[in-house]
Amino acid sequence: MKNTLLMNFTVDKANNKIKVEREFDAPVAMVWSAWTESELLDLWWAPQPYRVETKSMDFSEGGMWLYSMVGPEGDRHWCRADYKSIKQQKQFVYQDGFCDENGKLNKDFPRSTWSNVFKQTDETTTVNIEISYDKLEDLETIIKMGFKEGFTAGLENLDHYLSTQFRLRKENKTSNKARVTSYLNFNGNTEEAINFYKKVFNGKFTGVGLRRFGDIEMPAEVPPMSAADKKLILHAELTILGGHVLMATDAPESMGFKLVSGNNMHINVEPETREETERIFKELSEGGEVIMPLADMFFGAYYGQLKDKYGINWMLHYQKVD
Repeated sequence: MKNTLLMNFTVDKANNKIKVEREFDAPVAMVWSAWTESELLDLWWAPQPYRVETKSMDFSEGGMWLYSMVGPEGDRHWCRADYKSIKQQKQFVYQDGFCDENGKLNKDFPRSTWSNVFKQTDETTTVNIEISYDKLEDLETIIKMGFKEGFTAGLENLDHYLSTQFRLRKENKTSNKARVTSYLNFNGNTEEAINFYKKVFNGKFTGVGLRRFGDIEMPAEVPPMSAADKKLILHAELTILGGHVLMATDAPESMGFKLVSGNNMHINVEPETREETERIFKELSEGGEVIMPLADMFFGAYYGQLKDKYGINWMLHYQKVD
């Protein structure tokens, strides 16, 4: 991993353009997905304390992304992106602009044309962004609105997401092969329990072994943790008899969990595709209870929890390995 990632922001007033060059510590496929899939764009596009909510997205030539920037008080600012050309994992061009919730353009604000070019090196991916305006006045209006500060903050959100996702993906799973494991929850004594099982079964730590909450930078929305909580186990992976894998985490009451007999053990299913994950989740949850809907999570997985109609707890966990 590189310690310093490239970031250049240039205002070219002679040609009515903004040029941004930004490097990310992730492969081009991951970076491309983060720019072109609405569920990922919603995670990083807005500078805090704003967030993005997509209303609709058709990432195709002639398609449109309609979304809103949602402020901390619930105020919404609607935008649309009209896709002009797409070269998969290499470049896409679109026209951006402010609008209403139905996509009708607000002519009081200038539109801009974005050209995003993706290039992967051995270790990183660089995105070269060129934003063109019809008039110098339009460019200056956007700059005065704080575009540089807001867009830079958004790119920092993306950098955090990609670096965390890529590192966890590389460490936690090395292939897309489907598997089923057992997942255990403990009230602060995961390390003691997992070492007990290791001794009993003569097991072997696999993946990253024991990862603590303090080992990774948590998302901004997660409340600050105490020094004691940072030492707790975020994820443990132990291979025992017959190649079966036990996974475990701490779920103490200090973090808002309430463990009782029956919710402290899950069957963890890792399908080969996102579509298969959605199918299994939908069918297992029929007549049961969805505990956590499927969503892209900070630890690198498309993940959800449910209790089926027979009272069995399940985790569905899809993690693409590029």
